[in-house]
Amino acid sequence: MVVVVVSTFQFVPYRGPAERPARMGLPALALLLVAGVLLTQASPPARSFQLDYEKDCFRKDGAPFRYISGSIHYARVPRPAWRDRLLKMYMSGLSAVQVYIPWNYHEPLPGVYDFAGDRDVEAFLDLTAELGLLVILRPGPYICAEWEMGGLPAWLLWKPDIILRSSDPAYLAAVDSWLHVLLPKIKPRLYQYGGNIISVQVENEYGSYYACDYEYLQHLLGSFRALLGSEVLLFTTDSTQAEELRCGTLQGLYATIDFGPGSNITESFGAQRQVEPKGPLVNSEYYTGWLDYWGEVHASTSSAQVAQGLEDMLQMGANVNMYMFHGGTNFAYWSGADFKDQYKPVTTSYDYDAPLSEAGDPTEKLFAIRTVISKFQPLPVGPMPPATPKYSYGRVALKKYADLLSVLDVLCPSGAIQSQFPLTFEAIKQGMLGNISLGSSLLSNWLIYPLAIDTAIKQGWPHAAQPQSSNGGTAGPAFYTGTFETPGIAWDTFVKFPGWSKGQLWINGFNLGRYWPSRGPQQTLFVPSSVLHVDRPNNITVLELEGASPAPFLLFLDKPLFNRTLNHSTMATK
Repeated sequence: MVVVVVSTFQFVPYRGPAERPARMGLPALALLLVAGVLLTQASPPARSFQLDYEKDCFRKDGAPFRYISGSIHYARVPRPAWRDRLLKMYMSGLSAVQVYIPWNYHEPLPGVYDFAGDRDVEAFLDLTAELGLLVILRPGPYICAEWEMGGLPAWLLWKPDIILRSSDPAYLAAVDSWLHVLLPKIKPRLYQYGGNIISVQVENEYGSYYACDYEYLQHLLGSFRALLGSEVLLFTTDSTQAEELRCGTLQGLYATIDFGPGSNITESFGAQRQVEPKGPLVNSEYYTGWLDYWGEVHASTSSAQVAQGLEDMLQMGANVNMYMFHGGTNFAYWSGADFKDQYKPVTTSYDYDAPLSEAGDPTEKLFAIRTVISKFQPLPVGPMPPATPKYSYGRVALKKYADLLSVLDVLCPSGAIQSQFPLTFEAIKQGMLGNISLGSSLLSNWLIYPLAIDTAIKQGWPHAAQPQSSNGGTAGPAFYTGTFETPGIAWDTFVKFPGWSKGQLWINGFNLGRYWPSRGPQQTLFVPSSVLHVDRPNNITVLELEGASPAPFLLFLDKPLFNRTLNHSTMATK
């Protein structure tokens, strides 16, 4: 008789002075055949992505590994363009992409989830794997990213005394509910389980937040471990400031840093070494450019400076993620804001002066970066995919459809809310912070109309509705409509707003975002080809908030205009 005895054991390697909770084991299988013959057969090597504290590097499947990565936000890129952008990133020589997941993009109301269409994050992640890119995932729950409320859902503020990004039980309950929906979608795509996600960030630059709540970070660490397993590499990202690294890091989370090309690289990585004496050097956000704020000059960063900084870091053996590699667009109302001594709203364009432009076109900066990468690792074989074609559709006349106040019955069918004083937008399921005064007089006795504009427009309004009689004036909030046809092709384009002030634009029901040419610097909105019809007229709807010209029109161009800024002494509200 032959007896087969199966046994398993785990080998746990030395992990250096900073003990980490992740299990790092190599399973082996020993087969003992009791028949006078002893055979030992090793199993195939397990997939692993780990920290090596002796060699100060990552190890992928046991071998030393260094990634060169770039950031892309699927929520800022129309789904039909995902493959184009990712392929260009791959052909640039990147081994990985870094991806945020905005909570509010997927849970618009408590317990109501949307992972369809442009929000299908699983399809996006699967596409990265198909194209041979690893993923560094940043699921928040807070992400910043100059995104509306940093990715946190506005409905969290329905509880007026909630303390966000803290161990407040109400906040943690909402976070846990979300993570129990999201992270099970992520786990099968982790590298250890056959996927391409090599690491997962917990929170985001938490050290810059006033709360400095270690219980909160500890809770997140426990939740991520429980839902993703003990093998996944979890990390944090903070600036190089000592105080921020003190509040943003936690034992059990590998600490990385972020800094731009103007920084002293040795000093910056020295700051990481203060909290992580051993392990790989990681710049999780190496800034290739910067964002634009309404009313300020268009940001730009020298290609040569970005390329040189990247080369210097790679020469040190560092792991680098370039933020952004492709910025994209803040469609609809998703553009966020910063507060740095004053309120600074972000433009609709998130071009970021990145290596891939807002429209996904390779830039001089991309090729400079690609040249640097080629010095350290082989580039993929083949040419860089070209820029997407653009088209100048020309001038399109619009006509006034109705004043905003005359269509409140359509946009707010439930009627007005009466209140002595203004309610917050959250209280009426919309984003106002307090009472309003005219001079020194407090205004009261309000009729408040929450407007479901996007819902109406997606249902065909106002193009499918009966024409409205209009007073013909051009001052004040009003809707304007028009149509245009493409000459048998649907190519990317950019729309300019001559004579317009400030408002919102929809084409074929798709909310392209805010225009504000009187404020600048952004003068055009990007219109992706996927929005346009070839076989029928394209419907334009404009909500102008301040006043249009007597003969309103839009101008469709084949290139963007970013660089005009009026000199305002004070900053208007967002």
